[in-house]
Amino acid sequence: MSTDYVRKPEWLKIKLNTNEQYTNIKKMMREKKLHTVCEEAKCPNIHECWAERKTATFMILGSVCTRACRFCAVQTGLPTELDWEEPERVAVSVEQMGLKHVVITAVARDDLKDGGAGVFAETIRAVRRRNPLCSIEVLPSDMNGEYENLKALLDAKPDILNHNIETVKRLTPRIRARATYERSLEFLRRAKELNAAIPTKSSIMVGLGETKEEIIETMDDLRANNVNILTIGQYLQPTKHHIKVQKYWSLQEFEELKLIAMSKGFSHCESGPLVRSSYHADEQVHAAKANA
Repeated sequence: MSTDYVRKPEWLKIKLNTNEQYTNIKKMMREKKLHTVCEEAKCPNIHECWAERKTATFMILGSVCTRACRFCAVQTGLPTELDWEEPERVAVSVEQMGLKHVVITAVARDDLKDGGAGVFAETIRAVRRRNPLCSIEVLPSDMNGEYENLKALLDAKPDILNHNIETVKRLTPRIRARATYERSLEFLRRAKELNAAIPTKSSIMVGLGETKEEIIETMDDLRANNVNILTIGQYLQPTKHHIKVQKYWSLQEFEELKLIAMSKGFSHCESGPLVRSSYHADEQVHAAKANA
């Protein structure tokens, strides 16, 4: 891959907004000792989501990941012990924010036999007890590819299972740590086999050196494993230590990819430079249901 710097286009400028709502959410997260992928992964949409939309993606199982993917800004190392009070704190925060749809993700916990499935399941149950009208979307790692771990998670009956393929098959070994392209597809396929009623969702980053043909091939692979919803976003290098951007895809190219995805049979596709897996997740759910 090229080591040349690729200049960021004008449409990727981010509007900062640190109003009272943003400050209140940040304060609440600190008081409840909670983590969000919005902060840990340096999401470009944090100001829009926190200050304008009053949404956040909770990141459970601590803030230290056992994997070191070359695109991700989340801290890597030896994780902390499990915090079994965390699920209830998440549930209370969802209640206080008045969320109608919540996204719960987590660091990869390869140190745990269940991959974190137990805490995930209890978080789903805690949120549902306090917020019966709130829909729940979960975004786990592949949890070591173990069938029983996935089953334990799905037994808690989330409303949507989201697991990211991240990139095309050719680039996966270089971009993702420990995860494999085939295992992610298997994870998504098994989720549908365990509970066909739960919609599945996945995400692709572009700008890592993939071709349009490879993206289309990935779409086909996801559809062959019955994935319902697809998000496509521009990779942004979080720090100088992470893999460099190879290309900034244009707005027109993102729109074209969306049209191709919809023609493949996805019930919804969110495609754009700043789109992330949980970006406007509530709207994605409604749009997918309308097209189902």
